[in-house]
Amino acid sequence: MWYNSRQIMKTAVYYKNSDIRIEDRPVPKIGADEILVKIVASGICGSDVMEWYRIHKAPLVLGHEIAGEIVEAGKDVKKWKTGDRVAIAHHVPCNVCDYCLNGHPTACETLHKTNVDPGGFCEFTRVPAIQTETGLFLIPDGTTYEEASFTEPVACVLRALKITKLEPGKSVLVLGSGIIGLLVAHVARMMGAGLVVATDISKFRLDAAKRFGADHAINAADDIAKVFRDVNNGRLADIVIVCTGAERAQMQALECAGRGGVISFFAPTGPNVKVPISINDFFFRKDMTLTTSYAGSPADYRDALKLISVKRLNVKDMITHRLPLSETQKGFGLVAQASESIKVIIEPCK
Repeated sequence: MWYNSRQIMKTAVYYKNSDIRIEDRPVPKIGADEILVKIVASGICGSDVMEWYRIHKAPLVLGHEIAGEIVEAGKDVKKWKTGDRVAIAHHVPCNVCDYCLNGHPTACETLHKTNVDPGGFCEFTRVPAIQTETGLFLIPDGTTYEEASFTEPVACVLRALKITKLEPGKSVLVLGSGIIGLLVAHVARMMGAGLVVATDISKFRLDAAKRFGADHAINAADDIAKVFRDVNNGRLADIVIVCTGAERAQMQALECAGRGGVISFFAPTGPNVKVPISINDFFFRKDMTLTTSYAGSPADYRDALKLISVKRLNVKDMITHRLPLSETQKGFGLVAQASESIKVIIEPCK
């Protein structure tokens, strides 16, 4: 293989948000049923900069929004070949446990243990056998690597909206307009939501929300419930998706969901946040549902990549920064500051 002379690769190793080091590591060796992928595009997720969650595992190589080219396939791999362009699921379920068989594949213990080796912020990554079977997705012609790197976050959003049972005509409130909030607004609009309202404290992100599908974008400091009623014929939201860990947003969700409504707590809060809830005030006699959503299943990945490839979703215009691997530290800073960035893409092999 052309890369065989490359025994060492560059990796961006996470120690903390302000300390990402470019280090040399061996190119991963693959087994007979595994694949080696050259990473062309890897998006920085908001969870990557969630320091309280990551720092106790450091040092590690992060990156799970991955698209690249297969440069080696083990001798027992039949489905894939060198040169295939692929998006990668970093977690996959077993498909045989009770969780999987009862419609909860992202609760599967296997899904929580699988990963690529060593991650997405490096030049090459090894795809284990289980992901080779169910966690690789061929990128169609006409779809760029950077567009395909959105497969994972779009899959997560699709799963969240499926759980809420979003149907055409329903009203949707998106709390927080970071990249996930923008994707929620964008996908909800594509799925036929009758009204999409987004919130944030950043004017930059509120403007972006209106570009990507929100009918109205509201400053999170306002009386969200009142404003929503004003633009929704006096009714509160059918569906509320919480896309920020801000404590106030959790309470806003409870205040803004209407009778029969669904609240999806998509984003985790900080480790010590607890939200006091009055069952009588918020839920009794209101027939409401509280739910969460984590990750995406292989089926969600397939749906996500198809929507991206047929241009039903405009993910390309969400990219505000494209950086080489050597500037991963800068990329983490941009995402952590959450000021004037939406999606930051690292390009390890460009």
